[in-house]
Amino acid sequence: MDITLTSTARQPSPADEPLIDVGTLQSELAGAGVRYAAISFVDVHGKPKAKIVPLDHLGAAVSGSELFTGAALDAVPQEVNDDEVSAVPDLGGGIAMPWQPDVTWFPSDLQLNGSPFEACSRQILKRSVAHAAELGFVFNLGVETEFFILRDGEKGPEPIEESDSLAKPCYDLRSLLRTFPVVDELVTTMNALGWGVYSFDHEDGNGQFEIDFSYTDAVASADRLTFFKLMLGEITRRHGVYGTFMPKPFANQTGSGAHMNMSLADSHGVNLFEDRADPRGCGLSTLGYQFTAGVLRHASSISAVIAPTVNSYKRLVKSGSASGFTWAPVFGTYGDNNRTNMVRIPMGGGRVECRAADSSMNPYLAAAVVLAAGLEGIREQLDPGPPNTDNLYLLSDAELSARGISSLPRTLLEAVEAFQDDPLCLDVMGPQMHRAFAEQKLREWEEFHTHVSQWERDRYLKFF
Repeated sequence: MDITLTSTARQPSPADEPLIDVGTLQSELAGAGVRYAAISFVDVHGKPKAKIVPLDHLGAAVSGSELFTGAALDAVPQEVNDDEVSAVPDLGGGIAMPWQPDVTWFPSDLQLNGSPFEACSRQILKRSVAHAAELGFVFNLGVETEFFILRDGEKGPEPIEESDSLAKPCYDLRSLLRTFPVVDELVTTMNALGWGVYSFDHEDGNGQFEIDFSYTDAVASADRLTFFKLMLGEITRRHGVYGTFMPKPFANQTGSGAHMNMSLADSHGVNLFEDRADPRGCGLSTLGYQFTAGVLRHASSISAVIAPTVNSYKRLVKSGSASGFTWAPVFGTYGDNNRTNMVRIPMGGGRVECRAADSSMNPYLAAAVVLAAGLEGIREQLDPGPPNTDNLYLLSDAELSARGISSLPRTLLEAVEAFQDDPLCLDVMGPQMHRAFAEQKLREWEEFHTHVSQWERDRYLKFF
């Protein structure tokens, strides 16, 4: 394989990993100019942490030589007197850093004293994936990456292109072409990695873009999103600007989502969500509807994981965009191609799209809880009812109530309280991560709640 700029399309199972000979891999990497390996995992926020080792120490890393003090990190639930966790690299998932080609990044699983660490984000997703496999399913996931590329102006952050100021800039070709050097470098790099970019465009906010690339199995997809976020930061920095995945950086602009496009396949790769004879007209199978019903049942608690910041809930509103609607879901509903639902079945069917997610999420934890909720729907043969085809933004409270439509959480606090009360989230994450995640997010909410903002000073300082 081309070691310099490549990544595996599918993640090997743990049983497959020993088939990769460390010595052979070291020789191939060295021949491609690689000198170091970044042994990397994520904290609760999905931010990559790592130790970099010389390439000839990769074999030792596979044996668990690289130790980390969990107590030094956000919500890696350990005390200062606990034994360190070790990060064991997935040899089949290495990606050479295009901006630092002598370093290859290896997504890794945390272990404690030689056994899987219960609170490792990647291990949590692998457990959910294993549960799906027990039912005969492969969980495929594609994430749409939306982000802003900004620079620091005299009055604060602004689009990198001065003329990017249209009230409705969505799909604006002029602004896209004028920022092409940055976006093109991202796309070219992603395609060199084998990620299969199939479109990119200027989104609905000034300075906002989206790059769409091929789906793969859930673990590989979470690895890719983790690496993409790192890569966006490094590539934009080289152009003297910066990329941000903050869900709602501007009150009068649309926010950035990370729509999760999901399907289940059998062991032969056949899509089990596709049904062209679907009587509801969405092209979705009974299995797909059951999966959707499970996700909707747990919509409030899932929100804490897929929209995990205070700022996330400033995106999940009806209004707040100069171009009109925010395009973000507000209700725990599903529909056909209707973008006002939390779960959308895109035209043609065969997959379901969770639109409440944003890129501030830890993709491993997000995929794990959504998959578990969907599998519950399948096991219990739930039915989500008929699809919502109306513009839900325009319905009155009375109409929403008559249809039994409830809102998604309006704040991070509401979402975390639902998360704490949901046995499914506890089962998926395990007691350690479940407690650590909730404590981390409640602390974040408290810090926000007690912060005195400029808005408050402007409104109240001379008001009374």
